[in-house]
Amino acid sequence: KPEAEYRFDKTRRWRFDWAWPKKKVAVEQEGGVWSSHSRHTRGAGFLKDCEKYNKAVLLGWRILRFSPQQMAGEAIRDLKEILL
Repeated sequence: KPEAEYRFDKTRRWRFDWAWPKKKVAVEQEGGVWSSHSRHTRGAGFLKDCEKYNKAVLLGWRILRFSPQQMAGEAIRDLKEILL
């Protein structure tokens, strides 16, 4: 079972939306995909997300990123592939 809001880095407050720590697999649900006012789509927020994701990869994590609309279909399909 996944852990919600899993903190993957002890020195930063970074968290994954969902994580399977033993497998080092994480899911991030990206909000504000179609909004120019979202933290994730504006410059500073985008750069911070890049820093977070790159650090996670350097620590050995595999990260799947989805929009809210993808969580029921594509996310389930991809998680089955990566976890099984």
